[in-house]
Amino acid sequence: MNQPTTKTNLLITVAALGYFVDIYDLIVFNVVKNASLTDLGISGKALKEAEIRLFNLQMAGMLLGGILWGILGDKRGRVSVLFGSIFLYSAANIVNAFVTDTFQYGITRFIAGIGLAGELGAGITLVAENMEREKRGYGTMIIVTFGALGAVVAGLIGKAFSWQVTYIVGGCMGLALLLMRAGAYESGMYTRLKEQDQIKRGNMLSLFTKRQLLFKYVACILIGLPIWFTIGVLVNLSNRFGEFFGLTESVNVADSVMFAYLGLSTGDLISGLLSQWLRSRKKVVLIYLVLTFVLFLVYLFNTQVSIPYFKFMAFALGFATGYWALFVTIASEQFGTNIRSTVTNTVPNFVRGAVVPITLSFAALSEQMPITNAALVVGMVCLILAFISTLFIKESFSKDLNYFEID
Repeated sequence: MNQPTTKTNLLITVAALGYFVDIYDLIVFNVVKNASLTDLGISGKALKEAEIRLFNLQMAGMLLGGILWGILGDKRGRVSVLFGSIFLYSAANIVNAFVTDTFQYGITRFIAGIGLAGELGAGITLVAENMEREKRGYGTMIIVTFGALGAVVAGLIGKAFSWQVTYIVGGCMGLALLLMRAGAYESGMYTRLKEQDQIKRGNMLSLFTKRQLLFKYVACILIGLPIWFTIGVLVNLSNRFGEFFGLTESVNVADSVMFAYLGLSTGDLISGLLSQWLRSRKKVVLIYLVLTFVLFLVYLFNTQVSIPYFKFMAFALGFATGYWALFVTIASEQFGTNIRSTVTNTVPNFVRGAVVPITLSFAALSEQMPITNAALVVGMVCLILAFISTLFIKESFSKDLNYFEID
C-alpha cells in the first residue's frame, strides 16, 4: 500500500532539494576551478594539470561512492543513504573553502565525490518504491527537473562571489536540508524486504555472475552515455570548438554549462510528461536520442557561429539529452528490491565516470583529425550503444516493483 499523499509529496520535495544541492556541488568545481587554483598560486601548464587531476579525483570518488552507497542502501536502508550522502558532500564542500594547497584540494574533492554519488540513487529509489506505479514517473521527473537547476545557481553564485563563498554556500544548503530529515520515511517495499532473512540484500556480485542481470545492467549504463558525452565534450570544451570555428571572442564555458543545464532541466520536464502521456519510457528515450543525433550534426558542422549561438546550442543540446530522469528511473525499475539501490546508485555514477574515457578518447582522436570529426566519432559510438541498449531492455512503465532477485 502506498504512503499517504502528503508524506509522499514531502519525500519528493526532500529528494528534489537534495538533488538540487547535489548538482550544485557537482558543478561548482568546474565553475570555480580556474579562480581557486590561481588564488592558490597555480598557473600555466601546472594549472591545467591540476584541473584535470582534481576533476579525476572527484570522479573517482563518485565511482567508489556509487558502489558504497548503493550497497548500503540495500543493506541498511534508502533513507540513511539519502541523508548520509548529503551530509558528506556538504561538509566536504565547506572544508573545500579553506584549503591552502592542491593536496588538500584533492582530498576534499575525492570525499565530496563519494558523497555526491549517493543522493540521486537513494532519492529515485525511495520515490519509485513509495509512489503509485502509474504515477511514479511524475515524482522522478520533479526530482531531476528541479535538481538540474542547481547547476544554474552554481554558475550565478560563482560569478557573483569568491570561490570560497561559492563552496560554503553549497555546503550550507546541504546542511540546512538535513533539518528536513524528519519528513523522510523508509519505503514499504524495503521494510518488507528486511523481514525476509533468506533474501540477500545488496549483493553486487550477482550483477556480474548472472548473464541476464549483467546484460540488463550494462544496457542501463550505456543508455546514459550520450548525456555525459554532451556535457563532458561539447559543453565543457565549447571554448575549443569556438576557437576551431574562428571566433575571436572566447566562449565562456561557465555560461555554456549554465545554459546546458537549463536545457537539461526543461528536457527532463518534457520527457517526463511525454513518458506519462505515451505510457512508455523507451519510446521517449529513443525520440531524445534521435534529437541528440540531429543536434550533434548541427553543432559540429555549422560554421556560422557566434557567442549567442553557442549559448543557444548549449541549451538545445541540454534539452535533447534531458532524459536523465527517465534513464535513472529505467535502471531502478529493471531490478528487484533487494538489489535496486545498488543499481540505481551505481548506474548514473558509472555513466558520470565514463566521461573520463570519453574525453580521453576525444583528446587522442583530436590529435589525428579535426576536433569536429573526433567529436563525431566518439559521439556516434555513444549514441549507437545507447540506441541498441534502449531497444534491448524491457519497457518498465507501470511495472510492479515489489519483487526480489533470487540468488
